[in-house]
Amino acid sequence: MLLYTLFMESVLFALQALLVNKLRTFLSLLGITIGIFAIISVFTVVDSLENNLRKSVSTLGDNVIFVEKWPWTFGPDYPWWKYLNRPLPRVHELEFLQKRLRYAEAATLIVSGHRTVRYQSSSVLNAEIVAVSSDYDKVKFVDLDQGRYFTENESSAGKNIAVIGYSIANGLFPGGNALGKEIKIDGRNVLVIGVLKKQGDGLNIFGSADTQLILPINFVRNIIDINSDNINPTIMVKAKAGVSNEQLIDELRGVMRAVRKLKPTSEDDFALNQSSLISNVFDNLFSKIGLVGWIIGSFSILIGGFGIANIMFVSVKERTPVIGIQKALGAKRSFIMIQFLTEAVFLSVLGGSLGLLLVLLGTFLAAGSFGMELSLSAGNCLMGLIISAIIGVVSGLIPSYAASRLDPVEAIRSS
Repeated sequence: MLLYTLFMESVLFALQALLVNKLRTFLSLLGITIGIFAIISVFTVVDSLENNLRKSVSTLGDNVIFVEKWPWTFGPDYPWWKYLNRPLPRVHELEFLQKRLRYAEAATLIVSGHRTVRYQSSSVLNAEIVAVSSDYDKVKFVDLDQGRYFTENESSAGKNIAVIGYSIANGLFPGGNALGKEIKIDGRNVLVIGVLKKQGDGLNIFGSADTQLILPINFVRNIIDINSDNINPTIMVKAKAGVSNEQLIDELRGVMRAVRKLKPTSEDDFALNQSSLISNVFDNLFSKIGLVGWIIGSFSILIGGFGIANIMFVSVKERTPVIGIQKALGAKRSFIMIQFLTEAVFLSVLGGSLGLLLVLLGTFLAAGSFGMELSLSAGNCLMGLIISAIIGVVSGLIPSYAASRLDPVEAIRSS
């Protein structure tokens, strides 16, 4: 009860200071408010961006290895001229891998390009054509809303069939069913046999499935030159259950060197990429962005801390006679000190809460502008309140200590 009474008295004193000296208190709390707003808004944007990017990376698959010409990561001495002369992955190399790999569950070749797609008077510009070999659906999950995926025989025969994304279906067939309709790509008729589920407007650095058309690569040969150096074909290899990425990479490296007839002393002329490479880059990037957020907010919080300390020194001065009476009646130094510390923490947390409220309002107003899901997490709210409380303790420490050391007789005389 004593602690509760002490806490309530401190809160009442803080509210009284806030009501009596509105402008002074507001200006003093403004630094804390701006500081918490700066730090938490940066972390909110960074966390939302990181979640969306990691969600995007997760679509690649944790157990999928990408055989490509270019590596996904590079250092300061990036030998781009060496990679420039590397050969591109080819269909015959995929067939060789499918025969030789023991640790792979499935492998597929993927090539992408952009074309205009038409149906009668409707058209979709710059649609992404995703040309794949058989087993693509075994390597990467194809989330169908309607219809089916093409069979291995249809893929091998190069049938003019397609699985289209939600936005493509909505653009070409706004009021009807897309299944069984023939669309045109470069003047060629293509039968729609499936429609993908809507992926949404979230940030996706690898392109949205909503704007894609998945077609057999043997059909796309007639539309896109898959052997051109202007495209970047990729062989995707999925590991079997229980096989680590390292095991699959070791086997892949040996088989790829064999198919390309590389000498034992020659360097690899291909890159073996995996999603963890991108995740590691994100870890480094977001840690630096977070540090920048702390630096930006720290200056405002420092100013806010001086503001809280100023309020507390004024509060001690105004309540000096009250402190003298409390001490004369037997109040201990710790009681006086805790009383003023509680008041400082309350004021600081109040300023921090206002900063969090501004961040929350900002997320509602700016959510649509970022093209991704933007939300204030409970963790960031808790961090903002803890930072505010710590600043309150640090800022109120010296004023509360000074109040606890006052001589009761001198304090009462000051009235």
